[in-house]
Amino acid sequence: MNFELPDEVQLLQELVEKFVQNELMPLEARVLEREAHGVRPLLRPEESEVLHARCKEIGLWGLDVPEELGGAALGPVAKMAIGEELRRTIIPFVFPPDSPNLHMLLATANADQRERYLEPYARGETTSAIAISEPGAGSDPASMTTRAERRGGDWVLNGRKIWVSRIADADFSIVMALTDPEKKARGGITAFLVDRDTPGMKISEPYLMLGGHSTYEVVFEECRLPPSQVLGEIGAGFAPMQLRLTVRRLEMGATCVGIARRALDLMIEQANQRSTFGTRLADRQAVQWWIADAATKIHATRLMVRDAAWKTEQGRDVRTEASMIKVFATEMATEVVDHAMQSYGAMGLTKEMPLQMAAQQVRAARIYEGPTEVHRWVIARRLLRDGHSS
Repeated sequence: MNFELPDEVQLLQELVEKFVQNELMPLEARVLEREAHGVRPLLRPEESEVLHARCKEIGLWGLDVPEELGGAALGPVAKMAIGEELRRTIIPFVFPPDSPNLHMLLATANADQRERYLEPYARGETTSAIAISEPGAGSDPASMTTRAERRGGDWVLNGRKIWVSRIADADFSIVMALTDPEKKARGGITAFLVDRDTPGMKISEPYLMLGGHSTYEVVFEECRLPPSQVLGEIGAGFAPMQLRLTVRRLEMGATCVGIARRALDLMIEQANQRSTFGTRLADRQAVQWWIADAATKIHATRLMVRDAAWKTEQGRDVRTEASMIKVFATEMATEVVDHAMQSYGAMGLTKEMPLQMAAQQVRAARIYEGPTEVHRWVIARRLLRDGHSS
């Protein structure tokens, strides 16, 4: 493949770069101040409203939504380039709607669900969450125990989910449940659409996480759903869920490139300005190597992400590549941010600088969407099963 981005994608990337510089970067100081005073470092509703209006004004809305639903129908390569630019700032902002859940809905929603759920979601009128992980099951969705049983024509959910993002504010959630305990991941997991305030769904107080995020535990007790809430085919929920996870893992690769780029720029600036014991940091071999290694690994990660995105556009299975990206990108960004903080000394630890927020974000990224150790195991298992490298 040609790793050079098409002209139209480069123009879009430049537009996003300007949006980040002009609209998001100016918000960093106030978000960092909130975090320093114990307030969650999130955008306030009025700030998000202004940003959303600006996105609509300049065409940064529904970027990977199909054209028939009013979107720009951008492919994965373009989306990864945009994601890289967007994550050069610590501001927690995404262009609506959230891509992974969008792609899962596109792959599974029937005509009725497209009208009730997909279309409003694609227009940015609703928000969603997805509930997969469970206490004790961790990163092994095949071991989930949340059950959905048929009773009198309806489905009744019972069980617990944990580490669920955004569900307290989501208009609806995609909930994965076991419908055939014997088959489990091989035909026994089904996805359900559960509306906010559905009787029998109880949401806990938030777990406050690194980087300003929060997650929730959800308990389902005799939560009754009509057959219309089954998303996709009964027993066929595992594959679309994996599709959703793969999309997110590619996004995380682009995210890590953006975070590392910002950290590298700060490290270069500091190396050129700061002197210790009469010598500029820029003239010290240790710092030079930090910068050289950072630039090299950022470049390698970007190529990995673009390769996987291109293969996705060709309809190829990139689950192994997604796992490789999840491991390599998160560890790369962790190292680059750490060296940037080291170059600033004590200043790198202050709440005034974005590096401490970036460090929190990349630390969390090594766990969510599957921890590093699980992805390494998955990569090795597939290679050993096939008996050869690709």
